[in-house]
Amino acid sequence: MMFSGWFDLPWWGVALVALATTHVTIAAVTIYLHRCQAHRALELHPLVAHFFRFWLWLTTGQVTKEWAAIHRKHHAKVETAEDPHSPQVYGINRVLWGGVFLYVKESYNQETLERYGHGTPDDWIERHLYTPWSFFGVFVLLAVDLGAFGLVPGALAWLVQMAWIPFWAAGVINGVGHYFGYRSYDVADASTNIVPWGILIGGEELHNNHHAFASSAKLSSKWYEFDIGWLYICILSALGLATVKKVAPKPRFAEPRAVDFDTLHAVIAHRYDVLSRYAKSVKQTYVHELARLRRWSPRDAEVLGSLRRALLRGQAAAGAEAHKLAEALKKSRALEITLAMRQELAALWERSSASKEQLLRQLQDWCRRAEASGVAPLVAFSERLRSYAIA
Repeated sequence: MMFSGWFDLPWWGVALVALATTHVTIAAVTIYLHRCQAHRALELHPLVAHFFRFWLWLTTGQVTKEWAAIHRKHHAKVETAEDPHSPQVYGINRVLWGGVFLYVKESYNQETLERYGHGTPDDWIERHLYTPWSFFGVFVLLAVDLGAFGLVPGALAWLVQMAWIPFWAAGVINGVGHYFGYRSYDVADASTNIVPWGILIGGEELHNNHHAFASSAKLSSKWYEFDIGWLYICILSALGLATVKKVAPKPRFAEPRAVDFDTLHAVIAHRYDVLSRYAKSVKQTYVHELARLRRWSPRDAEVLGSLRRALLRGQAAAGAEAHKLAEALKKSRALEITLAMRQELAALWERSSASKEQLLRQLQDWCRRAEASGVAPLVAFSERLRSYAIA
């Protein structure tokens, strides 16, 4: 008679246990590896931190230093040839289905580990067990699964546990999270929010929000978004087991006023919210101009229609595409002005060598020209910009 395990559970009982354990693993990845270790957005009580470290050793074989280093490099080199797992570089299929292999490849890059792996655990148990015997834990888990559920159910439960993080974290988040979905913030990279309800992957579904505010312990930002990882952090914090260090700032607004230093500080502090709202102005102008050109110049309208994604996301066109776009924009003064002023606005917080007085004059001039442009969405946006207030 085949051994049925210590608990002799029905198939659905084994499935529930497997899903519950994978969810704990997801929580360990997002709370401990991602938000705590890679970005220092919170501090965990030593007992909680070590539980997560032990659990990840048992269920994934991941080394904290490797994970943190590779993720930090992803942020530092995002969407470039040095990004360890960009679908813009490697293609969506390779990252989605083979992201774990890209992760393993980068884990052997000692330069990455030394440059980006600072501040991660380096105690006795890390040096003597978790790092040198990183894959021993998964075989301990296999033995536990086989003993608890029997040979076939235990083996199947173990396979689910082993595939969960490589697929969802290395594949879906790194792949889909930079390819499909919606964007709350107009960041420079291609990151997206996969869905607004971050439950299955612990809140990591809100990937665009994370790239906008990488050091925030909370990944949700809109009223309709839910981050279950943040819920767990709040519970740990209430129990005195976690300390939140930083969350994304929420913009405050007052009556529109003359642009002063407070306006400048508020605009820079909330730059991603500013760009997100500006993107709506670009979209309104684009839709209006596209409709107008379809009536008077269908060929130019066709060019603008084909470049919709690049235009609305602020991506630069190149080669023949850039030439066609330049010709089409000559027929749309409103869209040409709106796109040019988006680049000028974004340049405000990129000019690190400029003085506060210079930046203030540039913002004042930007608002003056926007409101004199005659482009209705741009005028409305400038008035909104002058209402940003510091906390």
